[in-house]
Amino acid sequence: MKLLLTSAGVNNKSIHEALVDMLDKPIAESNALCIPTAMYGHPWVGPGVRTWEFISGNSENPMVDLGWKSVGVLELTALPSIGEDRWVPLVRETDVLLVSGGDALYLYHWMKESGLADLLPSLRAVYVGMSAGSMVMAPKIGEFFVGWTPPNGEEKTLGFVDFAMFPHVDHEMLPHNTMAAAEKWAAGMQGPAYAIDDQTAIKVIDGSVDVVSEGHWKLFTQS
Repeated sequence: MKLLLTSAGVNNKSIHEALVDMLDKPIAESNALCIPTAMYGHPWVGPGVRTWEFISGNSENPMVDLGWKSVGVLELTALPSIGEDRWVPLVRETDVLLVSGGDALYLYHWMKESGLADLLPSLRAVYVGMSAGSMVMAPKIGEFFVGWTPPNGEEKTLGFVDFAMFPHVDHEMLPHNTMAAAEKWAAGMQGPAYAIDDQTAIKVIDGSVDVVSEGHWKLFTQS
């Protein structure tokens, strides 16, 4: 799998170059599908204006508006009501999945319910996550980020990577997302945990992990 796990989208040259390198062809020749589902589960985000802003490429977090050959919408909550033949071929043919932020547990729930979670490991597409769209790849997110409560009450996510993520470190609009808070959060996690600011992303290719940053970040490991 090829994963580009960002805090706030493809918002600087280093992250942009990492994405192009992972695609193996220009963005202008690549087809994308955007997944806004996580936004519906977060009380600060959607549904509403911000979901439209993400889908239409009018948000302040560059993802949909990078100059793709085409962009479609893959709404996970709708997929269980239609046949797999209506959407699985489309996903298999796409070059990149652009997965919005929002609520990571809500996103995980619908990834499982829709069947996308089972499909992801076999895809050729580059997976680009933002905030919750990145965090969902971890084994768990930690109590700090629990908002929406799943039907089974579990704080579990996909576990496609062996580390957890604390995004938006030191963001001016998120006063609780400090590096000190991230350190406390990391102490309660099992395994490695990254705290990253909005100028940082984590690139994962077939299990190999690299940090791409024009900002600041920290890796916490359990002693």
